[in-house]
Amino acid sequence: MGNPTHSPNDPSDDPSNDLSSDHSANTLPQQASAHQKTPADLEQPEEDADSQPASSQPEDSRFSLFQLWNMNVGFLGIQFGWGLQMANMSSIFEHLGASAHSLPILWLAAPLTGLIVQPIIGNLSDHTWGPLGRRRPYLLGGAITASIALVLMPRSSTLWMAAGLLWLLDSSANVSMVPFRAFVGDLLPKTQRTQGFAMQSVMVGLGAIAASSMPWLLNHLFKIDASTDLKHRIPVTVEISFYVGAALFLGTTIWTAVTTPESPPKDLAQFEQRQAEHGGLLNSLQATFQALQQMPTTMQQLAWVQMFTWLGIFCFFLYFPPAVARNLFGAVHNDSDIYNAGIEWAGLCFAMFNAVCIPFSLLLPKLTQRISRRTVHSLCLACGGISLISLLLIHQPWLLLLPMVGFGIMWASAQAIPYAILTYALPHQQRGIYQGIFNFFIVLPEIAISLGFGWVMEHWLHDDRLMAVVLGGIFLLAAALLMPFIQIPEQSSEQSSAGENLENMTPTDSETSIDDPPLGGPVTP
Repeated sequence: MGNPTHSPNDPSDDPSNDLSSDHSANTLPQQASAHQKTPADLEQPEEDADSQPASSQPEDSRFSLFQLWNMNVGFLGIQFGWGLQMANMSSIFEHLGASAHSLPILWLAAPLTGLIVQPIIGNLSDHTWGPLGRRRPYLLGGAITASIALVLMPRSSTLWMAAGLLWLLDSSANVSMVPFRAFVGDLLPKTQRTQGFAMQSVMVGLGAIAASSMPWLLNHLFKIDASTDLKHRIPVTVEISFYVGAALFLGTTIWTAVTTPESPPKDLAQFEQRQAEHGGLLNSLQATFQALQQMPTTMQQLAWVQMFTWLGIFCFFLYFPPAVARNLFGAVHNDSDIYNAGIEWAGLCFAMFNAVCIPFSLLLPKLTQRISRRTVHSLCLACGGISLISLLLIHQPWLLLLPMVGFGIMWASAQAIPYAILTYALPHQQRGIYQGIFNFFIVLPEIAISLGFGWVMEHWLHDDRLMAVVLGGIFLLAAALLMPFIQIPEQSSEQSSAGENLENMTPTDSETSIDDPPLGGPVTP
C-alpha cells in the first residue's frame, strides 16, 4: 500500500494546515496537537530549541524505505499482542469459568492501566535521556514484560491468574506504545511524516489482521486441534498464537531499537535541567492536573463524542466473540467444539474490519477535503452503529462479514478525525501530557462499563451477549448525533496572535484535510 501523493496545491503542504507535526506523542488512536497558546502557556518562557533532543531530522534529511520499515516494524509486534487480547480474552475468561455478567470487571485492567500509565509514561519519556536514548528504554522495557505476559496467559489455570496477567500485559504494552508513537515523530522530517505514518498504519493493520485470524488459520490450514478438555481448558491454537505474539512483540521491538538510533539533545545540560524540573512521577502527575484545568473548549466538546464512541466500541470488543459463539453458532458449553468454532469465526470478523480499516483510512484525507470533518466522522459513527444493530438480523456466519465492513469504516474514522480536529486546539509544549489526557475519554467510559455493565447484563439483558453488542451500536449512534455540535477552531496558532485565546475563535470547518493517514488497527483499550 503506497503513500498518498501530495500535489503542489495539497493543503497538507501548507504549514498552517500541518497535522503531521503533531504525531510525535501519539497513542492508538493517534494524538494530534498544535501550537495554540493558552493563557497559562503565555505566562511561561518558551523552551529553548537547544533543550530539545536533536532526534528531529533536518528537512533535507530523508529516510530510505528500508529505514522506515525498521523504524515502524515494532508496531506490527505490538499490534499483534493487542489483537490477540481483543479477539481472545473474553473467551479465555469464559473457558476458565467466567459468566457473561462477570466479564466487564475482569476487563477492568485494560482501561485502568491506560488511564494511569499513558499520561505518566508520556511525560517521563518527554524528559528522559540515557545510554539507550530517549524513547528506547520504554520500548524495550515494555516489550520484555509484555512478552512474558503473553507467554503465561494461555497457561493460566485460574480465572484470576488470567486477570492478573491481563493487568501486566496492558501496563507493559502501554509502556511500549506511548513512547513508540513519539519515537517515530521525533525522528521523521516533516516532508516524510505522511510516508512514515502510512508505513505505521500498514504495520498496525497487518499485526491486527494476523493476530485475529491466527487461531482459525492454525486449525483449518495447519490442522491443529482446537478442542478443549480438562487438561487443555484453553485451545492449543490460541496457546500457540500467544507464543507467536510474544516472539513478535519482543523481536520486532528489539529490531526497531537496534536499527534506529536516537540522537542526543543539542544542549544536554539544559535538557537535564528541564528533566529535573519536569520529569519524574510527581511532576508528571502535577503537569497532568494542571493541563486538565486548561483543557481547550474543542477538547471538552470532543470528550462527549469520545465517551459515547468508546462505550460502543468497548461493548463490541467485550461481547462480540462470545456472542458469535453462543447466539449465532448456538454453543451451550464453553468447552464444546461449536463454541471454539464461533470464537475462531469472530477472530476472522476482527480481521475483516481491520482489513477494511487500512484502505479506508487512506481515503479519509480526500473525503475531508470535500466535506467537513464533523460530517465525515458523524456519518462514519452512524455507519458503525447501524452495523452493530444489524447483527440482530443475521443468522448465517458468513453474513457477519458485511457489518464488519461498516464497523471498519467507523474504526478508521475514530482513530483519525477526532485527533485531526484537535490539531489547532492543543498547546504545543504539552502535547505529551494532552496525549494521555485525551485518552481519559476513551478509558473512563471503559472503566464505567467494567464496573457497572455486569449489573446491566445480569438484570436487564439477562446475559444476552448479542444484545450487549447491539447496545454498543446505540452508543455509536448517540456519538454520531453529538458530532455536528463540535466547535472547530478557525485558524492555527501560526496565523493567530500570541495573545489570542482559542475559546474566542469562531467555530468553522474551514480546515478540512487530514494530512497524515490514520492508523489502521486497534487502539490501546
